[in-house]
Amino acid sequence: MIDQEKEIDVLESEFPSLSGSAFSLAFNNARKSGQSVFVAENDTIYEILPDGTRKEVKKIEGPRAYKVGEEIKLR
Repeated sequence: MIDQEKEIDVLESEFPSLSGSAFSLAFNNARKSGQSVFVAENDTIYEILPDGTRKEVKKIEGPRAYKVGEEIKLR
């Protein structure tokens, strides 16, 4: 059982870099294929066109900390 826990710990520690790599690959592949991508930066959603042009799409609410058990309403 301890070996399984160690293996899970190793896999969990690798997840952040693997997910970052996967996101970067998907982002670049979308742009190379001529598609726009959307990103959220500084409380704003931007559309990034294949030529690199950035268009502001919408202002959004920034990140917020929540307490465990806090109820929230989705809009």
